[in-house]
Amino acid sequence: MDTGTQVVFLAVVGGRFLLPLLIPRFPLPALLACLVLDGIDQSIFQAFGYDPPGYQGYDKAMDVFYLCVAYLSTLRNWTSGPAWQVGRFLYFYRLVGVVAFELTQWRPLLLIFPNTFEYFFIAYEVVRLRWDPTRYGLRVWVWTAGLIWVVVKLPQEWWIHIAQLDFTDTVQEVAWFGPAVVLALLALLAVLWFVVRPRLRPADWPWHVSADPLPAAIDEPAERSAWVASHYRVLSVPTLEKVVLVGLISVVYASVLPGSEARSTTLFTGVAVFVVINAAITLWAARAARSMETLTGAFAARVAVNMGLVVLGDWLLRRDSGSLNLAGALFFVLLLSLVTTMHDHFWPVHEVRAEAPEPTGRQPAPA
Repeated sequence: MDTGTQVVFLAVVGGRFLLPLLIPRFPLPALLACLVLDGIDQSIFQAFGYDPPGYQGYDKAMDVFYLCVAYLSTLRNWTSGPAWQVGRFLYFYRLVGVVAFELTQWRPLLLIFPNTFEYFFIAYEVVRLRWDPTRYGLRVWVWTAGLIWVVVKLPQEWWIHIAQLDFTDTVQEVAWFGPAVVLALLALLAVLWFVVRPRLRPADWPWHVSADPLPAAIDEPAERSAWVASHYRVLSVPTLEKVVLVGLISVVYASVLPGSEARSTTLFTGVAVFVVINAAITLWAARAARSMETLTGAFAARVAVNMGLVVLGDWLLRRDSGSLNLAGALFFVLLLSLVTTMHDHFWPVHEVRAEAPEPTGRQPAPA
């Protein structure tokens, strides 16, 4: 691989890992950028005559990563409780399906558990560009999810995972397919412009793409730390959610990444122990007023603590003639630390909004 190809490879892979970190602050453009890069990354490599070995596994892992960050950003940003409830269900429903598929390799599972969450996230953020999502109730969001599920995702999942067809190859091989897709898109745009647009309610605010401001009661790090100290419990719903979230993601990663050999049940149990320990440390730090001020600082501190736990576990196993794959363990430490840190920072924001909803019609900060 020459220098130019190396630069392109590092740029693409770096983008796959770094772009998701922008989703909490710029939800719609960052997620669309992740979606586009996911669709063209291998085409970019092929254009340079390079086929990265084992990249399919890393591609799946990075898909799981950016969708996880998207879900975590809903805790920070979404002001509509009903929309969040629907999005939460859609995200975990898909994650369970991905785990089941990776363990069984039965492709229909990806049709049964479609990735509706991704497009539902986009739909919510499109609404938020100009309208207040809290004006719409649970029924609207359920209908939105249902339409995306049936009209968009089921055909797409069937095309990709059951028929295993490639869009580019089909356009080249079937003469009428390309024009038909163009006509369908034009028809959709016409419906949106002439039918949907005139029926839309007046905009609540100017166009904006950045996330709305945090609630005033918890927009400072010290306020979030105080909330954790007074409300958080180690054995609680947020801890259970983190166990399920990080545990399932770790099982997926262990299934798709080269060199991972841990048993799913063993890995999930180990992750659960780590999450509970991290929850206890978070609560202790908040009550002792020792929480890190920034998300980056908290992440760095948690990585250091978790790496120490991994090294200790490796030493204990070696005393009993056991062993631990340190490289794989440290990778999961980074994953666990990032997800749990973001969850701990964003969950209080979600809870404060749920306890005291912000008034409808507020004006968000301009993008």
